[in-house]
Amino acid sequence: MAAQPPSGIRLSALCPKFLHTNSTSHTWPFSAVAELIDNAYDPDVNAKQIWIDKTVINDHICLTFTDNGNGMTSDKLHKMLSFGFSDKVTMNGHVPVGLYGNGFKSGSMRLGRDAIVFTKNGESMSVGFLSQTYLEVIKAEHVVVPIVAFNKHRQMINLAESKASLAAILDHSLFSTEQKLLAELDAIMGKKGTRIIIWNLRSYKNATEFDFDKDKYDIRIPEDLDETTGKKGYKKQERMDQIAPESDYSLRAYCSILYLKPRMQIILRGQKVKTQLVSKSLAYIERDVYRPKFL
Repeated sequence: MAAQPPSGIRLSALCPKFLHTNSTSHTWPFSAVAELIDNAYDPDVNAKQIWIDKTVINDHICLTFTDNGNGMTSDKLHKMLSFGFSDKVTMNGHVPVGLYGNGFKSGSMRLGRDAIVFTKNGESMSVGFLSQTYLEVIKAEHVVVPIVAFNKHRQMINLAESKASLAAILDHSLFSTEQKLLAELDAIMGKKGTRIIIWNLRSYKNATEFDFDKDKYDIRIPEDLDETTGKKGYKKQERMDQIAPESDYSLRAYCSILYLKPRMQIILRGQKVKTQLVSKSLAYIERDVYRPKFL
């Protein structure tokens, strides 16, 4: 992945501001959440369960996503934190959702400014850091992603790279010691899996855009005040005059209809999501096959 360009020819660079620009493709926060769920659902990871929760670390409200899938090597983690790398293929009839190598970046950076990824694949463990705050503090001209790799005996490998990355992560993330990083890796149950923690969450009207208090088993989008009528209601941007369904403002309801063929159990704030087979609940069904010409 660290291929050198031909002599005298420059590599294309990626400005740190693109992390925010790229995230604006998600006008609705639940679609950003779906990107992270899709990564666990896809056949290369093949998680059977994903846990989504809210936690507080060093007074920062955080979103966490933890799956029991196959995990990643440090090289694969590097590709996940980079742009455009995707080698997902259909396996045993399980078609991947992600194809273009952009979902994690657009989704995580839409939800918050900073994200850290903990992953283990049975043979190695890795920690990767994608942070707009860090890039601003160091005045980076290009996107850099510190990655620390450990063997299964919890010893650092790739020492030159890992030591520099470890120093950056300990100085600029929510985790100030190597032991705290290893504790998060231990929070992944079993020998394989991935855990994502996102903080500096997007705010709206001086508060996080999510309501974590109305329902302790849900993550909701708060009601908005209509300045014309003085009434509160739920609206999604593209629903100007319609009553919003529950899936517009309840992550639990949204996750229940996320997949036509659910293959993975979603546990939201400690409680299982009851999936609905949308195709079984419709009064009338019309089938259409979409075949993009550019693929």
